[in-house]
Amino acid sequence: MSLPKYQAYRDSGLPWLGEVPAHWDITRLRHCANVQTGIAKGKDNDGKQTVVVPYLRVANVQDGYLALSDVATIEVPPDVLSRYTLQYGDVLMNEGGDVDKLGRGCIWRDEIPDCIHQNHVFSVRPHAVSPEWLNLLTGSAYAQFYFMTRAKQSTNLASISSTNIMELPLVLPPKEEQAAITAFLDRETAKIDALVAEQEKLIALLAEKRQATISHAVTRGLNPDAPMKDSGVAWLSEVPAHWTLTPLGRVTKDRCDGPFGSGIKSEHYRDGGALVVRLQNIRSGFFNKGESVYLDEEYFLAELQGHNVHAGDVLVAGLGDDNNLLGRACVAPARLGPALVKADCFRFRLDAARASPEFVAWQLSAGAAHDAGVLATGTTRSRIPLGAMASRKVALPPVDEQSEIAQFIAQENSRLDALKFEADRAIGLLKERRSALIAAAVTGQIDVRRV
Repeated sequence: MSLPKYQAYRDSGLPWLGEVPAHWDITRLRHCANVQTGIAKGKDNDGKQTVVVPYLRVANVQDGYLALSDVATIEVPPDVLSRYTLQYGDVLMNEGGDVDKLGRGCIWRDEIPDCIHQNHVFSVRPHAVSPEWLNLLTGSAYAQFYFMTRAKQSTNLASISSTNIMELPLVLPPKEEQAAITAFLDRETAKIDALVAEQEKLIALLAEKRQATISHAVTRGLNPDAPMKDSGVAWLSEVPAHWTLTPLGRVTKDRCDGPFGSGIKSEHYRDGGALVVRLQNIRSGFFNKGESVYLDEEYFLAELQGHNVHAGDVLVAGLGDDNNLLGRACVAPARLGPALVKADCFRFRLDAARASPEFVAWQLSAGAAHDAGVLATGTTRSRIPLGAMASRKVALPPVDEQSEIAQFIAQENSRLDALKFEADRAIGLLKERRSALIAAAVTGQIDVRRV
């Protein structure tokens, strides 16, 4: 879309903003709105009358929307409610968080009655500018630049004070022009958001396709005409007649290992040495190096070498929750270096003549959701004892067929990864286009009044 520029511009006086339309005003946020900080949790209310009210936290205020599935409550004296209760049209802004989201938020539209906000969420109450225009400005790239240059930063986190928020320069077209720009951006961003949603839907379908492909391959094989038999295992149902059902421990070449680790102390941790394989390293079908933790290699060699991990070992998660399935498995990659399994992780070193590590890891992961309910103990977090995991039945074709199936899965995953990469790339480009369009419109780099 090629859009015209305004006829006349003037210098904004701000090097990072540049020129703005000649008839636009520039002011500071403090002249157009009041900035209200929130209430701090943990105040002593002993002996005071209190009421319980909803309490908006940083996690609830996202970039452009509210996440209200989990809203906390807080006890406060009634006399503070008038100060902290949110009002319709307040522009919510987070005081801190990820650098790229600093200061961004959304408009409060009385989604929850009598709701207050915490001290890490600013409530900006406009009186000389519309909430819609103010929200567009504070979420734009030029405001983001301002926030980043004035924030206190540490690593990837940042925070900004209410004083700096109040000094944010605001570009103000005439009110009717603000409304025209807002309407234009509502239409155009809705179109972009719809395209993003389509790509996200495609990514979800690709994930479903991946799971279905893997599950079918490791339970039915690649020959659609193969005779079938009842496996006697509920989640497996029927498997090809020539496959063998056997406990996982029966195809283990070396002893099963894990969990352990009570002897490991903080003084053993180092920046390098022996890698400690933890739950976060084990994903369904792949090893995630993630945030690595190491042990002193001398301590490892002296005390823990019997717990070592070799390339090709099957690693299984013995603990899980709703987001990370218990029983998921992967194969330890090559060039891992000295490594060992720690608490709630199991290591199975398979007999290569009978079992392919890749095939077994994929099949364990495919059945993880079912096994978590059958083999597990515990309530909030499911746990599988090592003995139960070793007795878990696996359905094994001949080892060359296992390798063929594992290779097929690898090829399909590669194809699906390429499609997901393209969808992710499209989403990135669309979001860049959205951000650039908003920034250009609210700073007057394009004239959208008649579009």
